[in-house]
This record gives sequence, C-alpha cells and structure tokens, in this order.
Amino acid sequence: MAKHTDSEPEVFLERKGCAGVITLNRPKALNSLNLSMIRQIYPQLKKWEQEPETSLIIIKGTGGKAFCAGGDVKDLTAIFEAGKTKQKMAQEFFKEEYTLNSTIGTCQKPYVSLIDGITMGGGAGISVHGHFRVATEKTLFAMPETALGLFPDVGGGYFLPRLPGKLGYFLALTGFRVKGRDVHKGGIATHFVDSDKLTMLEKDLLALKSPSKENVAEVLDTYQKKCKVDQDKPFILEEHMDSINSCFSGSTMEQIIQNLQEDGSPFALEQLKVIKKMSPASLKITLRQMMEGSSKSLQEVLIMEYRLTQACLRGHDFYEGVRAILIDKDQNPKWKPATLEEVTDEFLNDCFKSLGSDDLKF
Repeated sequence: MAKHTDSEPEVFLERKGCAGVITLNRPKALNSLNLSMIRQIYPQLKKWEQEPETSLIIIKGTGGKAFCAGGDVKDLTAIFEAGKTKQKMAQEFFKEEYTLNSTIGTCQKPYVSLIDGITMGGGAGISVHGHFRVATEKTLFAMPETALGLFPDVGGGYFLPRLPGKLGYFLALTGFRVKGRDVHKGGIATHFVDSDKLTMLEKDLLALKSPSKENVAEVLDTYQKKCKVDQDKPFILEEHMDSINSCFSGSTMEQIIQNLQEDGSPFALEQLKVIKKMSPASLKITLRQMMEGSSKSLQEVLIMEYRLTQACLRGHDFYEGVRAILIDKDQNPKWKPATLEEVTDEFLNDCFKSLGSDDLKF
C-alpha cells in the first residue's frame, strides 16, 4: 500500500512566466536531496538552459522550515546498511550530485536560490554556485560535514576559500552555523529579504520580460533596500575576524590548534573544543581541500572532491559519523585514526590521488 504522501512529487519543475521554477517538496525531510530528485532536476535544468523562452531559473523549498538541509541521509543510510560492498549507489549519488553542482555553476541564465530556512551541505551545493542567493531572517547556513567523518563537499572547496579572509576555512573546519542577516553579511548570500516578501519577490521576477542578470539584480536590490531587519547589527563574527584570520591561516591542523591555544580568547578556546570533537582525518582532508581549492576552478574542485568521497567510502570515519550522529544518535563517534598525529601525509596523499578512468568527468 502506497502511503498517501507518496503521491506528492518530491520536486516540482514548472515553467512560470519567464522562468523555470524548481521547488524541492520534501518538507518532512527538510527538503533533503536524494538521487531521484537530482535525476529530475538535472535534465530539466539543461533543457531550460537551451530554451529561448526560459530566461531565468528559480529554486526554492516548501514547508517554511528549510530550503534544503543537505543530501538525504536516509539514502546514504540505506547504502551503509547494504554494506560496504554496495558502494555503487553512493558513487552514483556523488557523481550525479556534483554534475548538477557544476551545471549550476556554469548556467548562463540568471539562477536565483531562495534560501529561506535551513541550508546545509547539499543544499549549499544547489544554491551557492548560482548567480543570486537570497537569504531571509529564517536562513540557517552551515557545512557540518567534519562532524560526520566527511568534508564540506558539493563544491565547498571552491566556494568557502573565496569567502572574506579565512572565514570559509573556519566554517569548513568547525561547522559553525550562520543565521539570518549574517548569511548575507558573511558573503554567503548575495541578497537579504524579509521571508514574508518572498512570494511577492517571486511574482515580480516571473513578470520580467526576457530578463538579463542586471534586470534580476535590480529587482532583488529593490527588495533588499526595503528590508530593515537587523540592518545595523554588525556581522556576528565581526569582532572575531582578526582571530579567525590569524588562527586559521595555519598551513596544518596542528598549527591551527596551536594558534587557537595561543590566542586564548574565550572564542578561540570554544572553537578548539568544537574542533577536538571532529574526525581528525576529516579535518586534515578539509584543510587541504580548502588550500588546494582556493586556486582551482569549480570543475577541478569537484573532480578533487569526488576523489575524496571515494576515499571516505573506503575508510572508517564516514560510516562511524553517520552511525553516531544520525542512526544511533549517541553523538559519540570513535574516530580512526583517533588523533591528528596519526593522520599521515601518506594517508592524505592517498585520499587526493587520481582515480584514473574512474575520475569524475565533465
């Protein structure tokens, strides 16, 4: 017996006015992205890119709580239960997800993400590479992967190192959550608008006649100017940016930890506590991913990240992180290697090395 809810499509793909509109429709799962949604969105996006009558792409989520909370954990959990032998599905998931991320990054038509609510991990991948990201007072942005034995993928290695100073390195390693107006002040969103104005904003965008990026920007700017919420509040990390920039400019994790200890401020010591809970392998992978990604194209970063997912699927920590945080929820992962010192350069080089004919191709 199919449950009633199964009749609802997981994603709506509609032509409205001048736009192709993608609506993620799994509100109970916080609109998390699964393989079947990716397989619907990707060909439609390619089609809209070719269609002269579609001059704009809008992506949003239903339910009012989340834009997209990430890749679907249930999907990944099924992979774990299938045992490590059945990794084909996980490989497909990452391959197709990254191909979608890349397509968004190269999309010639204005691409507008309405990131109203929770936007994490895979949700960042389908928003941050587009031209416009509209945050609201309800937006909550984070890349929490180091706590899961993974790394901030979906092009995080391209996007995060390009944020101001070392902000992206900090977000990548600690999973720090950025909320509301701060998502715009930190450079993650391009615009900030009141959540209850989004319906009107979308209507105004759909009414444009063959809009250019400039036309779209004008509409978004107009809405942003009317929005007064937290306008004069400084960026939440403003007072800590000097600390972040100096501590997180270390070229090794050991150096970053030493910098935080020497900084000694309550903020630095708090970050130290957070970092010590993360997978040591993930931390070292992530730092190198940021450093290498800072000078690569988005496509080169996604090829690198695909190699890293395969290393994580071969390893221990990703399974253990998913078990501890998402399945058993005991929040007590036993990482292997257990310390940063045990994560050798040899181990890291192995994670980053080419997969030959199995490499991701664009």
